Amino acid sequence: MSHSLPTSIRNTILPGDIGAITQLHGVLYSREYGWPPAFEAYVAQGLASFELDNDRALDRIWIAESDGALIGCIAIVHISKSVAQLRWFLVDPQGRGAGLGRRLLEQALAFCRDCRFESVFLWTVRGLDAAVHLYKSVGFHLTVEHPSDAWIRGVVEQRYDLDL
Repeated sequence: MSHSLPTSIRNTILPGDIGAITQLHGVLYSREYGWPPAFEAYVAQGLASFELDNDRALDRIWIAESDGALIGCIAIVHISKSVAQLRWFLVDPQGRGAGLGRRLLEQALAFCRDCRFESVFLWTVRGLDAAVHLYKSVGFHLTVEHPSDAWIRGVVEQRYDLDL
């Protein structure tokens, strides 16, 4: 794969996608930040709940593929009729640098606006500077920050919010 845009972005989950998204998160966060399998399990748990319980009108996932391989994803999960959460936003290193992350984020935020959510939030951790730069570029702002040992010691969780 090269640094070109994916051949497709779809918003349906196909057989194998939950495992592939989970694996991508587990492998990349382990390789890039040293996170343990507990993080991968956390992702798997959330994705399983999303597939089993989502409201097709208010929840959506986008999956980017290149040459048949999953190279990125993002999801919107409604919390209420007015608030949504952005989750599982990730782009494989082979898909970075060509605007794929921005493209996924813009599609997710357009969906939020179409659903008439009043706000959207996300949780991330301190140190994911490229992601934070992208979030801030579309208007997200830091609202909460606290230490967490949820899956690895010494992580500082951050919540970013965007009023729509």
